[in-house]
Amino acid sequence: MNPTEQLNRIFEIHLPATAIAYCLELWQKTPFSFQVQKPRSSKLGDFRYRKDRKIQTITINSDLNPFQFLLTFIHEVAHLHTFEKFGNSLTPHGNEWKKEFQSLMSPLLTNSIFPNDILIPLRHHMKNPSASSSRDLFLMKEMSKYDIRNDSIVDQVFLSDLLPGKEFLLSGRKFKKGETKRTRVLCEDVNSGKKYLISRLAKVKPV
Repeated sequence: MNPTEQLNRIFEIHLPATAIAYCLELWQKTPFSFQVQKPRSSKLGDFRYRKDRKIQTITINSDLNPFQFLLTFIHEVAHLHTFEKFGNSLTPHGNEWKKEFQSLMSPLLTNSIFPNDILIPLRHHMKNPSASSSRDLFLMKEMSKYDIRNDSIVDQVFLSDLLPGKEFLLSGRKFKKGETKRTRVLCEDVNSGKKYLISRLAKVKPV
């Protein structure tokens, strides 16, 4: 099996079917090593630059729904293209990357690729894309509707949807929700009394 066929098989599993040809074309124009990895809590994907390698690497988490996978894929390809054009002297999510990301996403912003409930906030997000789409609460809530459901997350909600003072479980620990500070929420560990900033998009289980 040649590399194109291998990549096509991966895309058939993880991408919306109507986006596969476009993503293959991007890879063919600017080849890179592509890996689907185990879920990472700190990021959805990444672009890895290595001085000693001609072909750079992009990785994406395996647990993303097809629409989040596609958005993350294009986000990382935009990093690759920006690197190819400008080298590695620029800030990672500066204007050059934003313009490249917007250009690559533009052909995909149709309801033949994304369902309308995602498309509306996604179009708004792409007017000035941030370093991480997870900072966009409205977009992430719409994206999450298409996540694979299982018994472990069926009772979970976004931390942002809990009222202040409510208690919740996260990673086996009990917290009490406090004040929201921009994209994070100041929460108190009920057992230790210590306070932590937790993403408002964290999936938690109310108690």
